[in-house]
Order: sequence, then C-alpha cells, then structure tokens
Amino acid sequence: MLEKTFVVFRLPAYSRNVRNEIKKGKKIYFYDNGIRNAIIGDFSLPEHRADRGALWENFLISERWKALTYQEIDTERYFWRTTQQQEIDYLEERNQMLSAYEFKWATKSKAKFPKSFTNHYPEAETQLITPANFDTFLL
Repeated sequence: MLEKTFVVFRLPAYSRNVRNEIKKGKKIYFYDNGIRNAIIGDFSLPEHRADRGALWENFLISERWKALTYQEIDTERYFWRTTQQQEIDYLEERNQMLSAYEFKWATKSKAKFPKSFTNHYPEAETQLITPANFDTFLL
C-alpha cells in the first residue's frame, strides 16, 4: 500500500550471475525524508543524527529518481551487495552503460569501491557523491 500511494519505493539488487552477489534483495526508500523523520520521531539537524548516512542516502536516491522521472530519462536503478556484505549504494544502467555511486556525508571521504565489483564490472563508471558535489548528481 505504501508503494501504491507513493510513500516508499523499492530498489532491487543488481546481479549478473556472479556467484557471491545477492540476487533477490531489495532496499526500501521514502520519496520524502520528512515522512521518514516523522515515523522515527526525529527532526534534528543532520549534524546531530546517528542516522545521517542513511538519511543522506535516502535523500540522494529519491531526488535522483524524481529528476530522472521528470526528465523522462529511462534508467534501470539498483543497489549492489555481496554475501560478504560488500556494497555499493546505487547503480544505474542506461544504454548498456553501468554507473556506480557511493554516498558519503563527510566531504573528505575517499571513494572505496569493492575490488570484487570493479573486477567483475571493469567498464562501470564509479563516482563518490558528497555534499560538495551532489548538485551535479541530481541533474
């Protein structure tokens, strides 16, 4: 019901039959972080929140989803995770091109893409998204 009323959406797992990739997992995101905050009862500033990484990830994925939809850009969207808990926050596949994104709240973070991903998908473009460059990610 929450999906049908556009409160939440699912992001499926990306898998191309690599043995240790999770194939059937899904992550759930809110279209509006305000609803998420109301449910957990926390309207604190991001600097004071223990869940700021999850909040940042939800914000970026939902706003990117909206921007792509509004501009009618046909893109498949995923996350990637292995059975060893290696993960990439967000993937897009468009015109047979794969792009991988890691989201970090700290602007001085370094991008760390798992070797198991870069070895199996060497053609994939990778990018770290922080508060310093998120505006270009949101189109």
